[in-house]
Amino acid sequence: MYFNVTFHPTAQWVIMQLREAFKGSHSIKFMIHDRDSIFSLMVRETFKGLGIESRRTSYRSPWQNGIAERWIGSCRRELLDHVIILNRNHLLRLLNEYVEYYHHDRTHYHLDKDPPLGRPVLKRESDDDKVIALPRVGGLHRKYVWKKAA
Repeated sequence: MYFNVTFHPTAQWVIMQLREAFKGSHSIKFMIHDRDSIFSLMVRETFKGLGIESRRTSYRSPWQNGIAERWIGSCRRELLDHVIILNRNHLLRLLNEYVEYYHHDRTHYHLDKDPPLGRPVLKRESDDDKVIALPRVGGLHRKYVWKKAA
């Protein structure tokens, strides 16, 4: 998964990110985006050149891009509301950790409480095993595993 951040996005920056994200072959058919001015004709032409059909949401209709809105809300509630971002590199590091946690450890109700990339079910091997918490995303979240008592 590719992502990047900037404090001042422009159409040129978006085009550069699209080219970076879709370097090789991909299975993306549609790109849903809002009506922000950075999604200019040049950006929509870049989508077309990448073989992606551009779909704009209606004016003031965030529910039309519910998946992106849901992810942004989760990221804000579970990460950004709890930290002070120091600079761009700090934000990239935190987001990288959050994306890793989101895909590998965070439970999702619509996936029967599994993460998107799945996880093995760990069995307690002996009565001496204890549950320990492994910090994720700088300690904001945890992953729980069985560990042999020392």
